[in-house]
Amino acid sequence: MSYKTLGQRYGELQAERERTWKPEQLARNAGQRRVLVERHDPAAHPQSGTAAPDFTVIDQDGKALTRDALTANGPAVLVFFRFAGCPACNLALPYYNETLWPQLDRAGIPLVAVSAQNPVDRGIIDRHGLGFPVAADPDYALDRALGITFLPEERPQVAPGESWIGATLGTNSYEIDQPAVLILDQGGTVRWLDVSPDWLDRTESDAILAQLPEVTARIAA
Repeated sequence: MSYKTLGQRYGELQAERERTWKPEQLARNAGQRRVLVERHDPAAHPQSGTAAPDFTVIDQDGKALTRDALTANGPAVLVFFRFAGCPACNLALPYYNETLWPQLDRAGIPLVAVSAQNPVDRGIIDRHGLGFPVAADPDYALDRALGITFLPEERPQVAPGESWIGATLGTNSYEIDQPAVLILDQGGTVRWLDVSPDWLDRTESDAILAQLPEVTARIAA
């Protein structure tokens, strides 16, 4: 079966925005992403071969998922996203559900989507029929340890009861995740971490699978 790449899906999203958004809105969005790309320092994240931080994330059913449990039988894949209402995340997670999860599932390799949003908003699971768990990272513990959070340039004062990202996340903060993909080896060592400071330029499934030769070997076996 042929799938649109994530890049193609984001190209369509951007084209729709160019048709419907005001120029100043487009410029502000592009500027926010450009600043994050310019400031990104790959050396600020854990490197391949180093021990990943010990962590516990909480899935949509309240179940604790730990580093050691996820990697007990081999590698595990964590996909970090912004929040359940993010339009770009609502393209990324179903894309991974279609193009990545079936192969990982057949190979017995866990896949977990993680964000700072706490508790998990099950809406993104239900909308797309996701087959893998979605988890919250309480208090940004894992996100900060990986160095993938950021604070937006614009952080206006919020009136009581006003809708804002901190209320959506349940964190009372403007701090938010950058999209990223983390592959852990058995025992919790970092095999690969790919961070996407531009949230409209995220890791393709083929690039993830290229780091996991076990997938082909396990499926063949």
